[in-house]
Amino acid sequence: MPRFVAFLGSINVGSNKLLMDDLRHVLRYEDFDDVETVAASGNVLFTHPECPSEGLAEKMAWIIHDEFDIESFVAVRTRAEVEAIIAENPFGPDKDNGGEEKFVHTIFLEGTPGEHQVKALIMDHEGRGQERIAAGTNALHVDYVDGVGRSNLTGDFIERRLGLRGTARNMRSLKRVVSKLEELEQADG
Repeated sequence: MPRFVAFLGSINVGSNKLLMDDLRHVLRYEDFDDVETVAASGNVLFTHPECPSEGLAEKMAWIIHDEFDIESFVAVRTRAEVEAIIAENPFGPDKDNGGEEKFVHTIFLEGTPGEHQVKALIMDHEGRGQERIAAGTNALHVDYVDGVGRSNLTGDFIERRLGLRGTARNMRSLKRVVSKLEELEQADG
């Protein structure tokens, strides 16, 4: 069976507390197999019978809402898709003029923003901070040069400008997820 990673938004933020043990337990009873989590921020590795990623994202979001009463955006990707998103990020530490792994983020989006939406976001943010922004494949790449905690470029600001929900992970987290997926796939043989 194919192996996937789900990036959950709005988990363990504010009042949306969710123990990863509880999440793993529930998902195992809903046709998600080999369920593992990476960090408590909502990175779920799993296998599932062949199904479009969008269908799996909707299913997982529904389960989280039904079982835990948490509205969560879920982005499901394969290892190859996560590796591609890391490679396309123009701000990665391995790129010329790249940023620090902990400050360089990919925001997984529920769709692809139009070029005009990204330009409007960049213009609306101009003068508000030093962040660098670039469009990606169903994603937005951001270098939070001075750190996320100090930034005015919040998830809400981005979602309102793009009209798309999303969830962010920094480069360090993405590499950790890919490494764990590689490890599991090698163990699968």
